[in-house]
Amino acid sequence: MADPVRALLQRHRALCERAVDPLEIAAGLEAHGITDRTAARFRHRDVFSLAEELYARVPRYGGGLDDVHRDGERPDGARRDGGGPDGVPPGGPSGAPAVAADAVPAVPASPPAGQGRGQVLLPLLPGVVCATALAGVAATDGTLRVVVAGTGAVAFAVALSVSLRRGPLRARGRTAPVLGVWAGLLIAHALFGDGLLAALVAGGPAGPWPPALVAPVALAFAVAPAAWCARLFAVRARRRLAASPGLHDFAAAARPLLGLAVTLYTAVLTALLLLAGPALEAIRPGGPGDPALLGAAGPAGGIASGGALGVLLFVARLLTVHGFPGPAATGLLGACAVEASALASVLAGRVPGCAFLARPVEAAVAAWGTGAVPAVGCGAAALALLARAAVVLARASAHAAP
Repeated sequence: MADPVRALLQRHRALCERAVDPLEIAAGLEAHGITDRTAARFRHRDVFSLAEELYARVPRYGGGLDDVHRDGERPDGARRDGGGPDGVPPGGPSGAPAVAADAVPAVPASPPAGQGRGQVLLPLLPGVVCATALAGVAATDGTLRVVVAGTGAVAFAVALSVSLRRGPLRARGRTAPVLGVWAGLLIAHALFGDGLLAALVAGGPAGPWPPALVAPVALAFAVAPAAWCARLFAVRARRRLAASPGLHDFAAAARPLLGLAVTLYTAVLTALLLLAGPALEAIRPGGPGDPALLGAAGPAGGIASGGALGVLLFVARLLTVHGFPGPAATGLLGACAVEASALASVLAGRVPGCAFLARPVEAAVAAWGTGAVPAVGCGAAALALLARAAVVLARASAHAAP
């Protein structure tokens, strides 16, 4: 009688030989479209159980496949149908599904103390560099201020790059260059976009306008909580994956973990946005509502747009880290398109007979301020990415080792 598991093993032999535990095989099978229903055709209750047999039947000491396990037997005496050596279903006489001991990967040894501290402290670097640069700009003037500002911008870019290349936010081999382009445009809009939109609506611009600093500064300090929340999600999801009896159970447990990580980050980001204004006023006195600090959006608009942008960037990074840069790039591009369209529509409204093109944006700015445009664009994109993340990050394949 043909052995269907053997055929599956031959088809995915490279995956099975490369895997360090059955969990990795289960993630790979799911990535190839094999579900619990498919596993039932191989006389297994779920993909995890099927992965256990594939892991057990792979020769690892030079012997042939038939010399290791014949007729679907496993080294512990368990049968392929899920029964134990005495015909007792796994999990006990009640037949409750359980994961075999060899399906749970060993808990990795704790990292060295210095490495653990580095994982915690390294994401703080962008915020520290940003604060140092702002203090330097506030203490200087003239040409020296320009030099200090330029040096601070370069130092911040380096610090941010280091933070994204190491630790929980690292996406080595899974990112795309276009992600940095779209993210950079969104941050540039957070700095200058609200002032430009306000000047365009007023008929200008008649001259340079000050940047809005609150949201970018808060986002610089939010790199650290983003890394910590990403690590929280990754570690907890991996543990749930190792302990889950099936893919459906893991998906049901992973989605609340994703919601917890995003909620925690949103709460911390909101607090940073609320604190950034007073902190900047202390460095550069200008009184409450100084346009050099808050920009044209004002306090409420700046917090709403900054919060939406921060959540969008966080969810996009989560997707990228776990192997889904395509949806992340699409979400960032969508937000860029909304912001660019708002600016273009106001300019197009100056063409004779095309004033109607600018009316929606002008009405939104009059009612809610210039911060309404990035808040809507980034907020809608963040919700779309979060919905996508709830689907793809609940898959076992999203948490396999890169």
